[in-house]
This record gives sequence, structure tokens and C-alpha cells, in this order.
Amino acid sequence: MAAYLVITAQLADRERFISGYGAAAAELTERFGGEYLVRAPGLDVLEGEHPGGSLVISKWPDRAAALAFWNSPEYGQARRLREGIADCQVLLVEG
Repeated sequence: MAAYLVITAQLADRERFISGYGAAAAELTERFGGEYLVRAPGLDVLEGEHPGGSLVISKWPDRAAALAFWNSPEYGQARRLREGIADCQVLLVEG
């Protein structure tokens, strides 16, 4: 069953985020078998409590593939590129 990583982010430095973390994460997403469905620079909260921000949804062959990406040493290094410039919330869901 397909799995999805749903990420919302509040960015303090959009250009640095995109050129550093964004580029590295995109390469790794492809390498680990994922594909982007949505990469949007803004979102509007229509109901509930949420700070808003940017939205990314990636699709994976299954939960194991998404977790292999997320837990990989390569992605761990890429994730450090967003420290201090992005506050992210990450969800994993099967569907």
C-alpha cells in the first residue's frame, strides 16, 4: 500500500532552504523511490489551529520505503541543512 509523507514548514530563510535542504531532499527522494505530489510555497488554514506555512507531500511505494528514506544516514545529513531556518511538522500516512 502506498505511503505519503506530509510535511508543513514555516521557513525563516526560503532561499537558503530551497538551495540547500530542498535540493538535497529532492535528490534523495528520487533515489529512495519517492515522488513529489505537492510542493507549495504557502497554505491557508481553513479550520483548526495550525501556523500555516509551506506544504510538501511525497508518495512512496509503501511505509517501509518512506521510513528507509527518513531513517537513512543520507537524509539525516540533509535534514541538518534546515536547522535554524525551518520549523517542520512531518506526518506519515498510508493510503
